[in-house]
Amino acid sequence: MPADVKHIVTEMWQALSRRDWDAVKPFLAEDCIYVDMPVGPAAAARGPHDIVKRLKIGLEPLAGYENHPGLLVAEGADVLYEHSETWNWATGETALLRFVTVHQVIDGKITLWKDYWDMAGLTAHAPPTWLEDFAEADMSWIFDATGLI
Repeated sequence: MPADVKHIVTEMWQALSRRDWDAVKPFLAEDCIYVDMPVGPAAAARGPHDIVKRLKIGLEPLAGYENHPGLLVAEGADVLYEHSETWNWATGETALLRFVTVHQVIDGKITLWKDYWDMAGLTAHAPPTWLEDFAEADMSWIFDATGLI
């Protein structure tokens, strides 16, 4: 079982690294919850369509994005993934973000996705307009997962 859940998580991250949004969606359960833990569960996304909409806000505008694989540990349905991402903006800024991601995989689909990372590290390296651009984005994806995760 752990090999299967590891494979699902690895394949999903490979699709995300390519920013192949249509390839990411099939890995996510219809009721999958995605949470950027620095922001918290009140600003989660739920379901493949809204999760991809949320991911696009941060990743689609980048001139370059790369996921760097790291430690991947599975116990039953739970998968811990220690990895990093390089974000490159068209204006020249670059950030290396270190993550620990927690996934839960049930019946071959990711049902929970929690990203733990340092937001201050991102804002220190992002263009000055990054937070403003984020604030002006479509927020129709917001789902309050408080009490669900």
